[in-house]
Amino acid sequence: QVQLVESGGGLVQPGGSLRLSCAASGRAFSSHFMGWFRQAPGAEREFVAVISWNGGYTYYADSVKGRFTISRDGAKNTVYLQMNSLKPEDTAVYYCASTIKLLRLMEILTYDYWGQGTQVTVSS
Repeated sequence: QVQLVESGGGLVQPGGSLRLSCAASGRAFSSHFMGWFRQAPGAEREFVAVISWNGGYTYYADSVKGRFTISRDGAKNTVYLQMNSLKPEDTAVYYCASTIKLLRLMEILTYDYWGQGTQVTVSS
């Protein structure tokens, strides 16, 4: 079992920044791919970013590429999502998730464990 707890969400003005954290506990976290997803009101949950177990591989959705950065600290069992140049359309509940699978990393069903989510609101 892996338990995931997100934090760091909040209200920010357009153009601002936030850093989300996802603290993991449980066994074998170090062997998991970790992903961030988001879900806006009335919309489906969508992929944001993913990072490999050693941080050597990252991939981003086109909508956040160049603005968001995913990273992980193995010693702290924590994954981060640094979000810069935020836009109102980034408003959503952000979820972290983990998987030991190697393929289809942008798909929701690939992930085995999910956090409870943290709200990000971008508004003036």
